[in-house]
Amino acid sequence: MSDLQPFPPTPRRSMKLNTLVTLMVCAIIGSVLLVVFALYSVQITRATRDDVKDTALGIARTLADSPEVRRGLEGSPQSDVIQPLAQAITKRNDLLFAVVTDMRGVRYSHPNEALIGLHFIGDDLTPALEGKENVSVNRGALAEALRVFTPVYDAQHDQIGVVVVGISLNKVEEQISRGRLNALWTVLFSILISSLGIWVVVRVLKRILFGLEPYEISALFEQRQAMLQSLREGVVAVDIHGRVTMINHAAREILLLPSGQHPGQSGEPPHAPLLERLRTVSQCGVGLKDQEISCNGRLLLCNMVPVKSQNQVIGAITTFRDKTEVSQLLQRMDGMVNYVDALRSHTHEFMNKLHVILGLLHMKRYDKLEEYILQTAHNYQTDIGAIQRKVKSPVIAGFLLGKINRAKEAGITLTLADECELPDTANEEQAAVLITVLGNLIENALDAMSDQPEGEITLLLHYQNGWLSCEVSDDGPGIAPERLEDVFTKGYSTKGENRGVGLFLARQQIQNLGGDIIVESEPGVFTQFFVQIPWDSERNIA
Repeated sequence: MSDLQPFPPTPRRSMKLNTLVTLMVCAIIGSVLLVVFALYSVQITRATRDDVKDTALGIARTLADSPEVRRGLEGSPQSDVIQPLAQAITKRNDLLFAVVTDMRGVRYSHPNEALIGLHFIGDDLTPALEGKENVSVNRGALAEALRVFTPVYDAQHDQIGVVVVGISLNKVEEQISRGRLNALWTVLFSILISSLGIWVVVRVLKRILFGLEPYEISALFEQRQAMLQSLREGVVAVDIHGRVTMINHAAREILLLPSGQHPGQSGEPPHAPLLERLRTVSQCGVGLKDQEISCNGRLLLCNMVPVKSQNQVIGAITTFRDKTEVSQLLQRMDGMVNYVDALRSHTHEFMNKLHVILGLLHMKRYDKLEEYILQTAHNYQTDIGAIQRKVKSPVIAGFLLGKINRAKEAGITLTLADECELPDTANEEQAAVLITVLGNLIENALDAMSDQPEGEITLLLHYQNGWLSCEVSDDGPGIAPERLEDVFTKGYSTKGENRGVGLFLARQQIQNLGGDIIVESEPGVFTQFFVQIPWDSERNIA
């Protein structure tokens, strides 16, 4: 039994949106209504007691100002002047009692006539005997009551007694309970209205969120973020005002300056041209395709489209790729194609040589066979063997072999200098840049000498102390002195329209590696390019 693996726990399903919103809103509304009900209950209790107190105090003051009370206090407690009036007021106002005492605290009225002539019970009478109105809750001969005391004065404004009005606390609590019941009905009605509002809010939210549940929205968001950050293309989105709302890692690496660097003399950030185009797209609502924009020293190939919601443009989004990388891939592919073509050409040539050897064997012309084989070996050592000895990188060697054959087909001689030395490298970027640069320089030289009956291109590769120096020279028509710097400008070309990108990209890639390229030329005599780039040779790495 111990070898059995336990079943994995079943993942707990997230709560649905309507359930989640309903519980959250109900909890909030319930808490608010509970607090409101508690505060309202306290307020009702205080307001009811204050109202009862004011009512009782008004009755007591009215009774104290009555002439019958003043006249009755001048006689004995059994004079039966005050008692009928007090009973009538007690019955009329639904009071517990209305008692009148003299300055000694002797009762002149009471609901229980047997207590008339006896002293009033309670120390809360003392302040009233001193001429001060007083309110208290106390228990006397009857039930516990809210008691209000007010002094009685004669015509000379001398105090002659006290009027005490009592209201049963049970009646006070009944009024408070009625107020609380009204508040409770108000709360229940509010809950009903809130439930209807919650139902409407949930329906609206479901419509806005396209019927998706919260866990589905979070999953989609995480997938979207993972997709955006995994793209090698840069992605930037802006709103209708041109503010950046989304940017992925690839876009940050391409557009943003490294830490410690500052914008150029213009003060504009390196990504200003791209954002300006995005603002234009968001304002006009028309997309742009395959636009070339220079940002942060790189040439970007961009596609921009407006973002719409309910047929209203709310922003724009662009995807872009460094055109340098595209050109590197094309150059690398071109180098591999040239390498394959060179191998195919040598394969056919080798097969032809085998047929020659076979024929000479059948003819038993061994002297000619020996001479042919020696000549073939010499040519191999001269062409392929020399390249392999000087250039240790198989990819670059194949690339140069293809260019040599291409030059032969054009009637031009491409020669590697005897002092060439190029160690292999594990840095693919450096190898790709070298292929791009040499490919552009050799092709430009072939184009320049296309009208000549013959010509020569010389290539020198020399490695020393982590740097590779390249010299590509030709005896073509040359470049005018005033045009030497123009050859590196994007769009400048003497070959027609839509050209003039090769040397621009080559210089850009060289400078990105930390190298440099310069040109010297004498019209009608020669043109020579000098290139220097860092080179991580395998022996340095070892």
